[in-house]
Amino acid sequence: MISDKQHITLHLDAHTVGLDVPREAEPNYRNAAELLNRRYQHYLHLLPNSSSEQLWMYTALEVAVSLQSDAREKSLEPVEAEMKKLNRMVEQALQQDK
Repeated sequence: MISDKQHITLHLDAHTVGLDVPREAEPNYRNAAELLNRRYQHYLHLLPNSSSEQLWMYTALEVAVSLQSDAREKSLEPVEAEMKKLNRMVEQALQQDK
């Protein structure tokens, strides 16, 4: 029987993290680690005299804000779809009145 979990090792700056993750989620974890490393390097370049802890806090904050923005946009998708539908109905009604 094939396990539904896979052990992976991720490198986050100088840190190594070993995790057992669902096989189908493994690419997501690797992509997330790459994103974190890119953002960390960005802050390292901007703030070269900052501690590793400070750089990770900036990195985490940026990723969290991005996550919140994405979640907000996603929660508005059904509202936007309904508004488009209502706009089409109004436009059709106005066209019929002409």
